[in-house]
Amino acid sequence: MSGKKDVPGQSKDRLREDRSATGRSGDRDRNKARRSPSWSQETAPPATSSRKAGAPRTPRGEGAHPAKGKRFQESGAYSKDKSDIAQTEKSGQSAHPAQSPQSSQSTVMPDEPVRVNKALAAAGICSRRAADDLIAQGAVSINGQVVTTPGVKVMPGKDVLAVNGVAVNLLGQTRSFAYIIMNKPARVVTTVKDPQGRTTVLDLLPAELKNGRLYPVGRLDFFSEGLLLLTDDGEMTYRLTHPKWHLTKVYRVRVRGSVPDSALKIMRSGMTLAEGEKLAPVKVNVLREENDITTLEMHLMQGVNRQIRRMCRDLGLTILSLKRFRQGPLDLGNLERGKFRMLDEAEVSLLRRSAGLE
Repeated sequence: MSGKKDVPGQSKDRLREDRSATGRSGDRDRNKARRSPSWSQETAPPATSSRKAGAPRTPRGEGAHPAKGKRFQESGAYSKDKSDIAQTEKSGQSAHPAQSPQSSQSTVMPDEPVRVNKALAAAGICSRRAADDLIAQGAVSINGQVVTTPGVKVMPGKDVLAVNGVAVNLLGQTRSFAYIIMNKPARVVTTVKDPQGRTTVLDLLPAELKNGRLYPVGRLDFFSEGLLLLTDDGEMTYRLTHPKWHLTKVYRVRVRGSVPDSALKIMRSGMTLAEGEKLAPVKVNVLREENDITTLEMHLMQGVNRQIRRMCRDLGLTILSLKRFRQGPLDLGNLERGKFRMLDEAEVSLLRRSAGLE
């Protein structure tokens, strides 16, 4: 009877190979079971999905916010899908062109987990405060799971962070930010859009800048004029509007008649507004008095809404004009009313240092 016989020792070798392969497979299964997601949520576990097994995942907000999603997709801070992000990571370059050749560059993400609100601000999506609002609205997700608390962290290059279903590019490339200084005229609204149809500060910019995501840093009320900073740098906006890094703002205020010394003393000592709000001391000097008009120079360290107008109201002073000339290291100079200019590299560096970013 004929048949193949095993070579001596071959059966034992084959048995050892089978056991080795089985061991490797078991290790992979155990490692896979132990593997935890790279993003963490400090106060709550990830939200679970109600979709059926095997059903395709629908990005949150894709149908509810089509306009916002389209705007995000057109932004250089976003990638449309995971393959876009992977391609960028492989090449080490951004898959999107810089917004403007006049913009300054800033590193987007460190190679370590960061809080979601900081990640969105660093990517130029919005300020940290606005990011917290997006999280509260359920518009932010990581790896397809909705984020519900601000204490969540994301790992750039590994996790997929999305807003309204659109992936945000968190890779460690440099992204161009625009920094613009404007001499805002009176009767112009310091906002991106005005429901009443009034002229906004963005209406004073050319079309190529309007297509970006520029927004004003801080505010100047409707009747005030002067220095206004606009940028698409979310982290910079957060810093410059946060009390910890609040920069001194210098105003020149023309009021009717003379200003008594008692009123100057009250402002310098830190007055309390009629609404009960306690103000920090204000540095105020009289620059000139002529033709029944007094020009004051005021240095403010706070970001209180309409502070100068409310102070003058409570002191019985009638404001004729209010203009901001300086904010931190930035000076309006001889920039004409209604005009704007890009900050140069030296000014951007000074501004970043003032905001604690360098």
